[in-house]
Amino acid sequence: MTTCVDIINTLSPCLVRAGWNADVANLLSLLLGVVIVATVPLLTVILLIWIERKFAARIQDRIGPNRVGPYGLLQSLADALKMLTKEDITPSGADRILFNLAPIITFATVVLIWAIIPFTPLHIGADLSIGILYFVAVGSIGAVKVMIGGWSSNNKYALLGAFRTIALIVSYEVPMILALLVPVLMAGSMGMQDLTRAQGGMWFIVMSPLAAIIFFVANLAETGRSPFDLLEAESELIAGYNIEYSGFKFGMFMAGEFMHVFTVAVLTAVLFLGGWWGPFVDQLPALGFIWLGLKTAVVYLFMLLIRNTVPRFRIDQVMNINWKFMVPLSIVLILVQSFLLRLIDALGLRPAPEMANDLLANLPQTLVLLAGNLVLGAIFMHLLQRHGRTLREADEALAVVKGEAAPSGGLAEA
Repeated sequence: MTTCVDIINTLSPCLVRAGWNADVANLLSLLLGVVIVATVPLLTVILLIWIERKFAARIQDRIGPNRVGPYGLLQSLADALKMLTKEDITPSGADRILFNLAPIITFATVVLIWAIIPFTPLHIGADLSIGILYFVAVGSIGAVKVMIGGWSSNNKYALLGAFRTIALIVSYEVPMILALLVPVLMAGSMGMQDLTRAQGGMWFIVMSPLAAIIFFVANLAETGRSPFDLLEAESELIAGYNIEYSGFKFGMFMAGEFMHVFTVAVLTAVLFLGGWWGPFVDQLPALGFIWLGLKTAVVYLFMLLIRNTVPRFRIDQVMNINWKFMVPLSIVLILVQSFLLRLIDALGLRPAPEMANDLLANLPQTLVLLAGNLVLGAIFMHLLQRHGRTLREADEALAVVKGEAAPSGGLAEA
């Protein structure tokens, strides 16, 4: 398996034989491994901005960027150059060290996650045995950069925006982490490569669609995208915690957001869609890049579709969806999934290790797990519908007493 350590071990002897000092050769090899892991996200941002603007334009019956370069492909580069030439403004009274540190943390946390993403059976930055734990730990740093940016700006709107964003991020980390336990239980490992290899016979999204939905929605909220884009509620908070940032610093916040969304799409593909698994990968491992890219593209475009079609929720609606629906559902899902896995072992439905990548061998356990997810989802939707009906009837009764038209209820109010 090719990792950054392998790059160091293969390149360093070559440099030493060429006459380089051993310590210098190791340092250069280490830097090369870091550059390889970090370069892909940095270059991807430029293309992601163009894709998102074109996709939004098609949905809104517009043309999108089409002037700078063929099909507007160079528009993102022009915008980046413009940001570099903008004046760098630091508010009076701001904590300069923390104020300048927040944009760096924003992008660094996203790039660090890419170190554990398996691109093919042979290519991964660092194949950690605790890859899931690493992802959760690094992803949690995002809450720190929001608080640092809002507090150090010496602006009440930035501070209030940071408080509201932190409330959202911390709240939705609970169901996200609980949803991550499901693939860990099914694979018996926290390593990202192990989780991917465990889906050779059947994707985890088929075995546990509820866990995939919870993980996807929770990460959609953590990225601050619609309908959870509370930090961009201009009518209430101007622009949220980063209102005082300008020029290149604001550009780092924007690039970090775009990269975070794409990283969520990659992780969803790895954890629930089989990652690099696909036809002929066993014969040609490099095809893993293509299969992972196609699955990531599907998830990413679906996220863009949600952003451009679903209206923003209120802060109370966002909290209700999380604490009254997603958290209880994720807790019950963990219990049900654990019980079903023990039941599968007791009935001997789990495929033998040599048959782990066989579709038919995985079919019995898949049907059991899928049935449990469907039953659990139906029960929760029934409870949610009944609760929403109760709220609607209460609103209608109150409206009759006041002689007014009854407001319409909805999922968020429930």
